[in-house]
Amino acid sequence: MLHRDYADQNCSIARALEIVGERWSLLIVRDAFLGVTRFDQFERRLGVAPNTLTARLRSLTDAGVLERRRYNERPQRYEYVLTPRGKDLFPAIVAIMRWGDVHQSTNGPPAVVRHIGCGGALDAHARCDECGLIVNADDAEWHYGPGSRHEPGLRPRPPM
Repeated sequence: MLHRDYADQNCSIARALEIVGERWSLLIVRDAFLGVTRFDQFERRLGVAPNTLTARLRSLTDAGVLERRRYNERPQRYEYVLTPRGKDLFPAIVAIMRWGDVHQSTNGPPAVVRHIGCGGALDAHARCDECGLIVNADDAEWHYGPGSRHEPGLRPRPPM
């Protein structure tokens, strides 16, 4: 029987799940890679209850995945940006996305992640299919894919 946490397990997967193993947490990280930074943007895009979003953002911030930065003094407003530790989740996000593309997307991938350097698409290992480089989050950009509700190839507009 699985408990509510994995504190007694000496396992890196279990420890990682303590941080990103909850559904909303991974979707927040995904949206952060897409450029979402503000509470109301996350709330609107995800359709998550404010109390759940607050808890997940706090958890990801406490774990060093996101950094909370003030962007407005009065009233105090904060944004949430990926830290280097958070950016290290990029290959995992790409791998999960590509798994979903292969096994769950009947109309093709909703999104394609491309290498900024040459335009090649990334495979499940974040490797560019054009130049063969392993691509990190800062060298990648997201585009609509054939399975999206938007014109494939276009880039999502920055969140408002």
